[in-house]
Amino acid sequence: MKWEEKKVLVTGAGGFIGSHLVERLVELGAQVRALVRYNSRNEWGLLEMLPVSIKKDLEVITGDITDPFGAGRMIQGCQVVFHLAALIAIPYSYVAPSQFVVVNCGGTLNLLEAARQQEVECFVHTSTSETYGTAQYIPINEAHPLKGQSPYAASKIGADKLAESYYLSFGVPVATIRPFNTYGPRQSARAVIPTIISQALNGQVIRLGSLAPVRDLSYVSDTVAGFIKVAETPKAVGEVINIGYGKSISIGTLAEKVVELLGGDKRIVTEDERVRPQDSEVMELLCDNRKARELLGWEPRMSLEEGLLQTIRFIEQNLSRYKPEIYCV
Repeated sequence: MKWEEKKVLVTGAGGFIGSHLVERLVELGAQVRALVRYNSRNEWGLLEMLPVSIKKDLEVITGDITDPFGAGRMIQGCQVVFHLAALIAIPYSYVAPSQFVVVNCGGTLNLLEAARQQEVECFVHTSTSETYGTAQYIPINEAHPLKGQSPYAASKIGADKLAESYYLSFGVPVATIRPFNTYGPRQSARAVIPTIISQALNGQVIRLGSLAPVRDLSYVSDTVAGFIKVAETPKAVGEVINIGYGKSISIGTLAEKVVELLGGDKRIVTEDERVRPQDSEVMELLCDNRKARELLGWEPRMSLEEGLLQTIRFIEQNLSRYKPEIYCV
């Protein structure tokens, strides 16, 4: 694919992965339309942190994917759509489950229908490893059963199935990317790694939920490379493709590793407020990334230690943004 010839829409562009994807697409020469959710302050989320050299080449638009009338305007003139916009905070999905269905299912439906009507060349839909629930076998491949262990996971399963239906029913060229846990600079404190790092930099106690769950952690540049590869690979259309590091670590061991890298002596404790309901906690996620390697020619490049060090450097420089004394839902 010659990105210089492509007009691209990125929904969720102001988010963590979205902002990194936008940055990479501009570097590749694509004409990028970046959708951020409308707000009266004209704030662009994490796009505000991009270099001026990147921002000057962006078309930033505001809107809301739950608006079916606006979806067509968002996509108009674009050949490629990267759909990342979603509500993603699992703890908040216990508080506002209906909102997750409206945004994650309804918003995805609006964009798929707009893509169908405008005959886009490629629609990359973003899933999540949370749709697998606690592993029934490891490593988890794309044939693993789906299980909605949180309202968030259930809403993403619904969105994934809508994407699948638009491919099978209408021939919309949808490819679904299923990233495992992604981390790196600019990620918010609602995610576990920034939570650990910001608390470790701020005090002597790191307060977390359960320390037992096991996660597969990918650095954001590797995840973004997966998005690009999915869009560039015609054989990815109609497929679901895992993107993950292929190694796992428990939350407790992860916290200990961060403390070790910082060279300090911190106390790691479990706080009841941060623990998921027992049957909702996903205990183990480990990615089988063979399909991505074989179909896309993709492979992870950043080691966990180097990725953590880069993330630590960013948070050290931006610690005030993280409010480490507050539990971020």
